[in-house]
Amino acid sequence: MSNLAKLEIVALDITGKNYLSWVLDVEIHLDAKGLGDTIKEGNKATCQDKAKAMIFLRHHLHEGLKTEYLTVKDPQILWSNLKERYDHQKTVILPKARYDWLHLRLQDFKSMSEYDSAMFKITSQLKLCGEKITDADMLEKTYSAFHANNVVLQTQYREKGFKKYSELISCLLVAEQNNELLMKNHEARPTGSTPFPEANVISHSGKISKNKDHASSSGRGRGQWRGRGRGRGFGGYGRGRGGYYKNSHSHQKWDRKDGKGEKEKSDNVTSVCCHCGGKGHWSRVCRTPKHLVDLYQSSLKKKGKNVETNLVFVRL
Repeated sequence: MSNLAKLEIVALDITGKNYLSWVLDVEIHLDAKGLGDTIKEGNKATCQDKAKAMIFLRHHLHEGLKTEYLTVKDPQILWSNLKERYDHQKTVILPKARYDWLHLRLQDFKSMSEYDSAMFKITSQLKLCGEKITDADMLEKTYSAFHANNVVLQTQYREKGFKKYSELISCLLVAEQNNELLMKNHEARPTGSTPFPEANVISHSGKISKNKDHASSSGRGRGQWRGRGRGRGFGGYGRGRGGYYKNSHSHQKWDRKDGKGEKEKSDNVTSVCCHCGGKGHWSRVCRTPKHLVDLYQSSLKKKGKNVETNLVFVRL
């Protein structure tokens, strides 16, 4: 049958494995309720207080223990019987706690937080068994728990003269965190390498050109110039194939909007011949020898296969 009221503390297990912590919790709660004297020998508590204490004790017992002590009505007698039955837990826990304390090492834990948790768990068990553990003991134990390769580091921490264990563990936690950040920064990329460049940025002849908005082509042709076939690229005139290169010759670009055309002029831009790549003239008046034109066009085809970007300046 489940408990009708909610448990205020963990019930005492029939094996007695949690007896030491249960005793501590019961004493604290009874003192808070003003019933602490009801479990002491020779107490002069009223029958009403004894009944309240008995209700609390039985409510936090295993169902099997309730049956075994069904006839006991005095809280002090029940308390004494439980002590005689389970007080030997101290002799069971103490050797294990001493062994864990003796073999405590930093290298057995993945982080300082885990070591700190294990330290407090062991010391609390020792204190419950009547052992006295001070900050000086915890400091000395931590110093001796360092790895043999960290003798210099251990000496440095000793020389700082910590008086409390909390001061030492705080310093170790900060050092561990800083070390993790350094390792992450070191492993971010290989030594001597530089960060990856931004997307859509390609350098040619020492110049860097960045991504610009695409313009709709006003004609047909592969690349940016008018020619055979269908393709896409910047609006412009001339024949030939090519990658996306800057169309710098001045011309009028018409956009239809509400049935009317609007002119956009590009001024103060040096003209580049799409036929030979020279500056200062257009392809229609180009006088460059044919073998040089063929070399230029073949170089454009090779670059168009290897480099794909939005805008690239080429110095010839």
